[in-house]
Amino acid sequence: MDKIKLLFVEDDAAFSYIVKTSLELTEKYEVQTAFDGKEGLEMYFAFDPDVVVADIEMPVLDGMDMVKKIRDESELIPILLATGQTNVQNVLKGYNLNVDNFIKKPYIPEELDAHIQAILRRINHSSTNDEQENVIRFGKYIFNVYKQTLQYKEIKHKLSVRETQILERLYKQRGKLVLRKQLLEELWEANNYFTSRSLDVFVNKLRKLLSDDPAIKIETVWGKGLLLSIT
Repeated sequence: MDKIKLLFVEDDAAFSYIVKTSLELTEKYEVQTAFDGKEGLEMYFAFDPDVVVADIEMPVLDGMDMVKKIRDESELIPILLATGQTNVQNVLKGYNLNVDNFIKKPYIPEELDAHIQAILRRINHSSTNDEQENVIRFGKYIFNVYKQTLQYKEIKHKLSVRETQILERLYKQRGKLVLRKQLLEELWEANNYFTSRSLDVFVNKLRKLLSDDPAIKIETVWGKGLLLSIT
């Protein structure tokens, strides 16, 4: 089995060595390390990793700015951010950049491994090699799950990973209530203030993209969940 190529960006050299050594001993990972966001960004292009784990508070270029530059290149690569501070703005900003999850410092390598494996299982479960099965037509839209696009007439919008995941789940349960708790636990593996706010941001973006067809609506059932209505 091919090893998971992990880019680990952390300015604490001793901790970085412990994590790299521990994960490589499992024989599941090939780990490349970087010690600031600038070096991490350079390593991202050179190493072509399968997953990125980065601290937020780093010199030269912080983790959040590094993630933004990575997301300009790829919406698909899994990214996990580590932070020792519970900062509302950082968490919301991270989720809006389509960070897959956060991990609270301090943590042990086994905990990081569990987070990475959970993210990769979720991605592998939702992926498919048959692109045609992922083209959905509803109302006046063509929704390509595989390519993460939503097309209205000749206008094609690129969706983020989260927007694609949310719309796909709402479409599969169209006409039925999808619980907020279900979406948050499936996509973020966390049901809290930060993830709930992030969900609202993505849903509002989807509503704007779907506003060209009055027959399509994402309805909010307050205190319960969301419902995709197609009339």
